[in-house]
Amino acid sequence: MEAIEMKQLNFKGESVSELGIGTWNIGEGDARQSSQEITAIQYGLEHGINFIDTAEMYGEGKSETLVGQAIQPYDRDKLFITSKFYPFHATPSLMRASLTKSLQRLKIDYLDLYLLHWRGNTPLVETVQGMYELQAEGLIKHWGVSNFDTSDLQELIELPHGKDVFANEDLYNLRSRGIEFDLLPWQAENNIPFIGYSPFGSGNGKGIDSPELRQIAQERQVSVQAILLAWVTRHHDVLSIPKASQVEHVTANIAATEIKLTAEELARLDQDFPAPIGKQALDVI
Repeated sequence: MEAIEMKQLNFKGESVSELGIGTWNIGEGDARQSSQEITAIQYGLEHGINFIDTAEMYGEGKSETLVGQAIQPYDRDKLFITSKFYPFHATPSLMRASLTKSLQRLKIDYLDLYLLHWRGNTPLVETVQGMYELQAEGLIKHWGVSNFDTSDLQELIELPHGKDVFANEDLYNLRSRGIEFDLLPWQAENNIPFIGYSPFGSGNGKGIDSPELRQIAQERQVSVQAILLAWVTRHHDVLSIPKASQVEHVTANIAATEIKLTAEELARLDQDFPAPIGKQALDVI
């Protein structure tokens, strides 16, 4: 593969790669599989990716442990490492305990971004206070949320320290476009960066299919997954975090960011996967 210069996004002054490394279901296999996954992560880091997304939920810590092994040879300060905590760990004390364990598994002493994985029963004001305290102590550089809709974020920014929210991470792919109607414009207006997970949908893209999608991929002589990722990153304002457990996947994902879909191709995709014309319920996996 020719050397490709990974595009960088400005997230509130932080430089992050347009493509991140998703780690859902990574670190849960045998030694051979884990070795492949570590090699894939390291390949990404050596080819311009600096953003890694994980969570305490992924394999109940196994993903974080594998990421911790993969990043050991690299300069920590040049990486942007994100993890998430369960909503039932969203009180200040439980959040602190979760963070301590995550940092131990990752073998680092701070997170660049710590996210509430999804909204639970703990009042947001308590969760925000807990993250503010962790941030003040230098245990996390930034905090944010995941699987939040527009109304959730509107409520959040009215809380003490709520305007400090760094990012929101939601499902976004060609089939799940509801956030384009109100959430993405609102986040842009309020300078809250957006992270999109599962650009291929469930099953590595098998759940996203249409004649036009397959035809465009055939015309381009690339995979359907490449078109799906090129579509998500088409405006260069979304950080997408596809899972990549093999070097071949990372190579293909990086190459996909160089595909510039034409207006005609985008219109063809819109026919099969229309943009929202009204408010839709937040889609999640």
